[in-house]
Formats: sequence, structure tokens, C-alpha cells
Amino acid sequence: MSETVLVTGGTGFVGTQIIYQLLQKGYSVKTTLRSLTSKSKVLDLLKMNGITALEGLSFVEADLSGDKHWAEAAAGCDYVLSVASPVFFTKPKDEHEMIRPAKEGIVRVLRAARDANVKRVVMTSNFGAVGFSNKKRNSVTTEADWTDPNEKGLSVYEKSKLLAEQAAWTFIKNEGGRLEFATINPVAILGPSLSAHVSGSFGILEHLLDGSMKAVPHIPLNIVDVRDVADLHIRAMTHPGANGQRFIASADGQITMPQIANLLKLKVPDLAGKVATKTLPSGVLHLAALFNGQAREASLLLRINRNVSNSKAKSLLGWTPVASNEEAVLASVRSMIQYGIVK
Repeated sequence: MSETVLVTGGTGFVGTQIIYQLLQKGYSVKTTLRSLTSKSKVLDLLKMNGITALEGLSFVEADLSGDKHWAEAAAGCDYVLSVASPVFFTKPKDEHEMIRPAKEGIVRVLRAARDANVKRVVMTSNFGAVGFSNKKRNSVTTEADWTDPNEKGLSVYEKSKLLAEQAAWTFIKNEGGRLEFATINPVAILGPSLSAHVSGSFGILEHLLDGSMKAVPHIPLNIVDVRDVADLHIRAMTHPGANGQRFIASADGQITMPQIANLLKLKVPDLAGKVATKTLPSGVLHLAALFNGQAREASLLLRINRNVSNSKAKSLLGWTPVASNEEAVLASVRSMIQYGIVK
């Protein structure tokens, strides 16, 4: 009999890719949806992407904001991949409206997993919990680093993910019992999508392609392909040495936003007619940060150390990112074309 894995957030960009890979590997999969009306959507996208044997996939209606059905979701599972995050369609006026559900949601999942005797939970955290306070240019950012929750320019989303991860580690330490735990901390996630539901990082490409970014800031980025993120989750789920560890998910090296702009002009010229040719001087961005919250977030991205190490995932889990930064960008654009996000 195959092992059973619960994947929270079955309609999400990362969640669907994880389900796809788990089914390919022969696991039985449960997934949570905020509404079972989305069940047909998940089944259809898997069929469209070549998964025909769907007998091993089941669905449970559960929301991170409440306890209902979480015990049922975790029951009989060997592993839990906690991918889902609380959903906000508008930015809350009070940051605690985003932070509290994020913290309570992961603790709710961990408690259900512990009570169901699940072996291990792997949480999708993010790089915002790791490297947004390291501004030493000659250093290397590793999983040992933590972002300061009070970092100026840290977005509410990044802060909520950071505090949720800290809440998870606290729960494991104080109440986890025999439950094993690990986190995956991805940088900006791009790559091919199985549906029109894409990650927030696609916004960078969308703003470049639609011309709304009038000048391109010289911000360096770390990128990871969603296929590599899913692979790393599954490796961390089963590897004996992954318990109690964090893993940065990042392709090798980095890429700047002007390099992305030039890549789009070179590889998809028919779409890149509106991509800005001007670069935004860093000094202008730092000055704007004194007056504008969005500019403060961009200024922080400009200042943080981008020498990000992925060696821990490679050496401990045998993980190798299959997609380069450039490949992840171009795969994203192909998906944006496929699903009508850009035309």
C-alpha cells in the first residue's frame, strides 16, 4: 500500500505542482480545499497535464481560519505538506489581520497532524523569513539566518510568513510530541503553471510586459522554479536527515530585473514591445522610500544580500535545481501566454 500525504491548498500554484509530482511517484494524496466546488478544477487540470489515474486523490473541505474538518484531513496520513496560506483579496489596514490567521493556521495544521500520529510535517515558509535582514554584501545567506520582524520595508505578507514559521517551531518544541517538522523557504517562485493560478512573483513579469513599469529598478533577485520547489518538499518529507531543518529553495546564482527585461526582449520580442528600456537609479528608489511604503519594500529588496546558499538542500537531500533563472522566467511567460495572463 502506498503512503498517504495530505497537501493543504490543493488549488494553489505550488500545491498543484506538489500533488502532480506525488501522484506521479505513486503516493495516495489528500488535499484540502476551502470549498469542494473547486474539486472539479483540480481534477481537470491534472487530467490536462497527463495524470489519468486519479483514484489515489481525495478531497477534504477545510479552511485555515477554523478547526472544522482538520482532524478528518489528517486522519490516516503519513505526511503533511502544509502549503496553504490564509487568503486576502485586499491588503488589511491592520497588519495583525494577516499575521494572526497565518500563525493560527499553521498551528492548527500541526496540532491536527500531531493528534493523527502523522510522521512529519513540511511547511512552506519563504525566504522572507530568512534573509531580509542580512545586508552584508560579502556574506552568504543560509538557513541559519532569520529576518528581523521589525525590519523597515518588510512587507506584511513577508512578516506574516516569518512569524508563522516562528510559531510553528515554537509549537514543535513545546507541544509537538513525536511529530517531525521541516520548512522549505523559497525565494521568488516562477516556472510553468498547471493552471491560471500563478504565484505573486509573476507580477514582476506582468508589470514588465504590460508597460506599467516605466523604468526598471536595478534590483537583483533570487528565483526558483516551482517544479524544483515541489521536488524539494517531497525530498524533505522523506529524508531521515531533514527533520528539524530549514531548506532554502533557490536556483543557482541571481538575476537582476534589467537582465530579466533584456531576456524578455531577446526571447519573446513579440510580447516585449512595452518593456521599459530605462533603468531606475537606485538613489531615486531609496529617496522615494522615505515617503512611500511600496518604495520602502523595493528599497529593502535592493539592499539585502543576494549571495544565497542552496548548498544545504543539495548536500543533505541530494536536490539539484533543474531550472536556471532564465529557464524559470521563460517557462513562466509561456504559462502566462497559455492562460491568457498576457497577450
